[in-house]
Amino acid sequence: MKQIVTLTLAPTIDKSSSVEEIIPEHKLQCSEPKFEPGGGGINVSRGLKRLGLDSVAIYPSGGLTGQRLHQLLQQEGLEQHPIATRNLTRENFIVVSRKTNEQFRFGMPCPELLESEEEEILTTIRHMQPKPEYIVVSGRMPPGIKDDFIAEIARIAKEDRAKLIVDTSGEALRYAVEEGVYLLKPNQNELSKLTGKNISTIEDVKKAAEAIINKGKCEVIVVSLGGDGALLATRGFTEHIKAPPVEKRSTVGAGDSMVAGMVYGCEKKMDVRHMVRMGIACGSAATMNPGTELFKKENAERLYLQMIAEL
Repeated sequence: MKQIVTLTLAPTIDKSSSVEEIIPEHKLQCSEPKFEPGGGGINVSRGLKRLGLDSVAIYPSGGLTGQRLHQLLQQEGLEQHPIATRNLTRENFIVVSRKTNEQFRFGMPCPELLESEEEEILTTIRHMQPKPEYIVVSGRMPPGIKDDFIAEIARIAKEDRAKLIVDTSGEALRYAVEEGVYLLKPNQNELSKLTGKNISTIEDVKKAAEAIINKGKCEVIVVSLGGDGALLATRGFTEHIKAPPVEKRSTVGAGDSMVAGMVYGCEKKMDVRHMVRMGIACGSAATMNPGTELFKKENAERLYLQMIAEL
């Protein structure tokens, strides 16, 4: 039996709270804080769990915050494989003003991974048993990581005949695409940086995605367009898929929820049009919840059925 593996290179604990109003120089009384595991791949694993799919979350873990992250994932019933690191796992802080419903997000710096820690992550993925069917690399890259790190994972995926799904940015993304991936999920800005072109319209997005597909380095590209849905591109086919209208309360975790929905669609052998709609449904459902909360399964399923009824 094959499995789904997620990799998060910059995991975090998201600590969220609220205050009545944000006022400079005042002591602000916060509500009871909420602690949640965070980071791209970790959120993908959490989303898959909500959809009824198990996965193995691989992530670097250091110090007391790393231990706390491990505990939080245990509480959610996630299978995990932390890689011990010298540097502490980071924390982020989110605070909401109850008066205005504005959200303030404070992201702490990513700790650097040592070269030996990078190698241990690669070794762990290389020797996974059973071999993964899907490897999902999602989230930001930590400082100092080798540019070809994800490209090395792409080579491992080829050896294991696993499908690599990538949602990241920067030079690591460029190297990964050159090596070859199954599914790529950039946003419009990341696609612009990847291609070196100014991309401002849906037609620009379509042409850029088609150019990458035609090079034979990627089977499927899904460009996230925020409230405008996503642009799906595969060999000989493109489609702009609109997002369903929902009342948005927070966009935190929407992108990771979208990836989780697409991985679910892939595992359930949906065709690409249905798979992307499942992803958009999960991403849209996540925006319906406050703070850092991911999607609710019932909301995602309702939005998905609504979207496929329009096909």
